[in-house]
Amino acid sequence: MAHPGFLLQSPETDPAVRRPCVAVAVVMRRERIDNRWQPWRWSLADIVPHEDGFGTQPRLLLKDEQEERWLHPGFKVELFTDDAEGYYLNVTTPQPCFWVVWRMEEEAALADEPIAVPQTVTLSYHDAGRWLDAQETVEQVAAPRDVVEWVQAFVDAHYVLEAKRRQRPQSFKPLQDRFGNPARVSTDKKSGGGSHG
Repeated sequence: MAHPGFLLQSPETDPAVRRPCVAVAVVMRRERIDNRWQPWRWSLADIVPHEDGFGTQPRLLLKDEQEERWLHPGFKVELFTDDAEGYYLNVTTPQPCFWVVWRMEEEAALADEPIAVPQTVTLSYHDAGRWLDAQETVEQVAAPRDVVEWVQAFVDAHYVLEAKRRQRPQSFKPLQDRFGNPARVSTDKKSGGGSHG
């Protein structure tokens, strides 16, 4: 689904924001599947730029015999300097993405039956991993180029790739004699006991 560019805000361009952020809306999809016990399946459909016209409440966009689509507006995705590595791990993958954590409603509040409701959206690989470890439902959708370039600029400014310090093997430590003086090891063969004649 093509959409206009995201409004990417940062303290440098907008003094009203404390940290880089982008406002997004989440589109969830309910589709009919060929399963006698569970005829419907929920999934993440898309992430779109938030617009004021969306309002603040989830709303049904489409409903027919095969699917439903729900728009959930008003998510703010912020970038935190202490998670620069999480963004680095995202933008260096073949397909950088947004991750969304969603849960089913306990009781129907928005429709006749419970629907899938997004809880949070992130661009951090670490956040997504923590949620998966916590047994949450996490899905992803590709991030558009302008968002990826924005995250890459943040990574370039805040992430320092730490070179792994290779520990020198013990065998390369300088040898010392019992007095602390450098010891000399020779590999020359010495013949034992007297001359041969």
